[in-house]
Amino acid sequence: MGNALNGSVVLRGVKIDLDTDIGTGFTIDCTRHVEDLISAEQLKAKYQLTEEAWRQLADNEPLQQAVERQKERRIRSGEAAREKAQHLFVTAPGVLSDILNDRSASPRHRIEAARELRQTAAAGSEAATQTAERFSIRIDLTAGGNPDDVIVIDGPTKKVRSDVDLEPDDDADTAPLLAAIAANKQEGKP
Repeated sequence: MGNALNGSVVLRGVKIDLDTDIGTGFTIDCTRHVEDLISAEQLKAKYQLTEEAWRQLADNEPLQQAVERQKERRIRSGEAAREKAQHLFVTAPGVLSDILNDRSASPRHRIEAARELRQTAAAGSEAATQTAERFSIRIDLTAGGNPDDVIVIDGPTKKVRSDVDLEPDDDADTAPLLAAIAANKQEGKP
C-alpha cells in the first residue's frame, strides 16, 4: 500500500491509504459531495459507510486536507465547473420542452427551443466520439527520483484515410536501427 503518513480511511471494513487508487477515488467522491454533485446517501451507499463511520470522516484531518487539495485541483482544471454544468444541463431539455409546448410563448422562442432541443439530442453521440478518439501514454523514468523524469503524451487520435498504407513494404529508415539492436543483443548489451 501507500505511505501511511498521508492518512487512511476504513472502507467496507478495510483500512485504505488515501494515496492508493481506491483512496484517491474515495477522496474525489468526497470532493464531489462537498461540491453538491453527489448526496451523502449516495456516498454512504457506494462505500457502505455506517453512520458512525460517516461521523468519523469529519475528524479525519488527512482526509479533509486531501479533499481540499482535490477541490483546488478540480477548480483549477475546470473539472468542477464542467461536471456541475453537466448536472445542471440535465434539466435543460425539460425547460426547453416547457417553452416549446407553451402556446402563449412567442413563436420565435418556441422555434429556438426546438432548435436547441435538436442540438441537445444530437450532442450525445458527438461527445462520446470525442472521448473515444484520444490516447494517453505515460512513461515514468523516475525510479523514485526526479518527478520531472515523467513523460506524458496525450492527444487526439488521427483518422487514417483508406489510401494510406499502414504497413509500408520498404521501410529503409528502420533497417539500420534494427541491425544495431540485433548486434547489441548478440553482444549481451541491453
